[in-house]
Amino acid sequence: MKDTPPEIEEMVRARLMACSGEERLIMGVQMFEAAREVILASLPKDLPANQLKRLLYERIYGVPAPADWLKDD
Repeated sequence: MKDTPPEIEEMVRARLMACSGEERLIMGVQMFEAAREVILASLPKDLPANQLKRLLYERIYGVPAPADWLKDD
């Protein structure tokens, strides 16, 4: 569903493209970090570190973490 008028889309795009590549990269990193914090806040607080990382990976990428990615001790 697309509910943004084309002129608003163009205005937002023009403002974004007026930023330097460095500024756009920083914005992307900040958005990713914000999403990561929201995901972490939704997970149980008492999970072991490896399980927390695995669940974070699965929520971000939408697929199970590779079996050999984190070795559970």
